[in-house]
This record gives sequence, structure tokens and C-alpha cells, in this order.
Amino acid sequence: MQKFTKLSGIAAPLPLVNIDTDMIIPKQFLKTIKRSGLGVNLFDEMRYDDDGKEIPDFVLNKPQYREAQILVAGDNFGCGSSREHAPWAIADFGITCVIAPSYADIFYNNCFKNGILPIALPQEQVDVLMKDAEKGANARIEVDLEAQTITSSDGEVFTFEVDAFKKHCLLNGLDDIGLTMEKASAIDSFEAQVATARPWA
Repeated sequence: MQKFTKLSGIAAPLPLVNIDTDMIIPKQFLKTIKRSGLGVNLFDEMRYDDDGKEIPDFVLNKPQYREAQILVAGDNFGCGSSREHAPWAIADFGITCVIAPSYADIFYNNCFKNGILPIALPQEQVDVLMKDAEKGANARIEVDLEAQTITSSDGEVFTFEVDAFKKHCLLNGLDDIGLTMEKASAIDSFEAQVATARPWA
């Protein structure tokens, strides 16, 4: 998993509340167990018409937001079913930070396991960043995980809270497998002892 330290990127505004995981990645794309390739179907039903053509008015189809790395969204982001494909699709598109007033718990935790930083801020602060994001590609928002700050394109700074363990994992690029591999030498030592003590096991 890629480390997340600092990010300076274009933010896409998506001022909708209750964006559920089926909106993020519809059910017909859940057959894969690969984390890659889902970005093209992110927000599929909002991005494409019935003929598979892009809907020009949808934010991620606009030229200034095609390279967005940050998503500013409404309250209760990621609600609905607990599909891990939702953060897979977001990450595969290239978005590594979501800013919203609140999240569904399972989605929120899945983000950290997939290299995405979900930031919860008071509604009034999200509103400021939403307006900032509406400026397009000329406005870049900076996110500093170590300092736990967000800086708007106008220089306004907001602080955010994040669990210390989740912060450690993101800063060091550690998913569940990475955390396990940090203990590889202890695991190897234990397995060697077991093999000697119980060779039949």
C-alpha cells in the first residue's frame, strides 16, 4: 500500500448527502476480487448514460476534475452495503482523500485499509472546502496527515482528528498484510519452534 504523508491536489465537489456504496460502485461490478480496474466504473450510474456515454455535467467527467485526487462530499458518505469494492474504485480512479461531515463506519474503516484518508469535518468547514473545490483545476487543496491539517487554495487552515493507529498505518503504507509482515521474524521463529517441538503438526 502506498504511504500517505502529504497531498496537494485538485478537489472535486460532490455536494450530495447519503452517497451509498451502490452509487459509488454499482452491484454489477462486484464480481471481481481485484482491486484494480474499478476506477472507470466509479459513480457509474451518474457518470454514464444508458448507452455508456459520459454525462458531461457530472463532476468527474468535466476536464478540470478528471485528475482529481480529493473528493469533497456531503454527510453520511459511504452508507449502504459494506462492499470493499467502494474504496477500491475510489482509489483506482486516483482519489486518495475524501472530505465529508460524516461517514458510514464500515466504509470509513475500509478506506484506511486501502490507502485512502477519510476526513470528517464540521459542515461549515466542508462548505468552505466545497466552494474552494468549485473553482476547478486552479484551486489545489493541501492535506498534511502528519500535521493533521487541510489548507484551502486561499490559505485557510483546518485541523482534523484521526485515530493514532490508523494514522500510523497510512503514514507507513501498512494494510492488514503489511502489519502482519512487520512481525515476520517473530512468526518465522515461532513456526521453527513449533516444527521442532511438534514435527507431526
